[in-house]
Amino acid sequence: MTRARRAAFAAAALVAAACLAALGIWQVERRAWKHELVAAVDARIHAPPVAAPGPGRWPTINAKDDAYRRVSATGRFLHDRETLVQAVTERGAGYWVLTPLETPDFTLLVNRGFVPKDRKATAARATGNPPGEVEVTGLLRVTEPGGAFLRTNDPAANRWYSRDVAAIAKARGLGETAPYFVDADGAPNRGGYPVGGLTIVRFPDNHLVYALTWFTLCALSLFFAWRLWRIRD
Repeated sequence: MTRARRAAFAAAALVAAACLAALGIWQVERRAWKHELVAAVDARIHAPPVAAPGPGRWPTINAKDDAYRRVSATGRFLHDRETLVQAVTERGAGYWVLTPLETPDFTLLVNRGFVPKDRKATAARATGNPPGEVEVTGLLRVTEPGGAFLRTNDPAANRWYSRDVAAIAKARGLGETAPYFVDADGAPNRGGYPVGGLTIVRFPDNHLVYALTWFTLCALSLFFAWRLWRIRD
């Protein structure tokens, strides 16, 4: 290999090393951001509940600032307009029961909890559907539009794979509906169903592994460039 070609390869290796180092630094920064997010979410989960955000706050609701905030609301469940969303939980396969809660100011979708497949029919868990005014406490969740992986919600066929607030509100003919839903807490329902309090809060942290991978490749690129410069004609 000529000196000129070695110099070209060495220069390319140095450019690659710089890019790999930048990727490693980016992952370190992402890891710091993730830790800040986890700390913020943990604080929200354990904070006293606040009133569910009303229409004036809806335009600013977002996952970064509001997801998993403890909220409460008082109203009346519209059990005849509930929606079953397919779910897989620690209790097995079944459905999330999303029921509109009609408050004095707006309608709020509440994920009341999980029911197994043999409790899909409303009649099989009718004792768990309270009439009259109720107070709900739970975690604010952002909407899940579209569906799940490789599965698209089909409102016409009443098949739901994600908790798409706007689509469910439209399908059920609801009025002014909050753009988020609430995962109800673990307060027991009569008859045992639905089972609330099953929210899983998980933030996978692979950023350190990714950072080490990029920094290792950076080091290899630098070593390759150094070896090329060391070769004598």
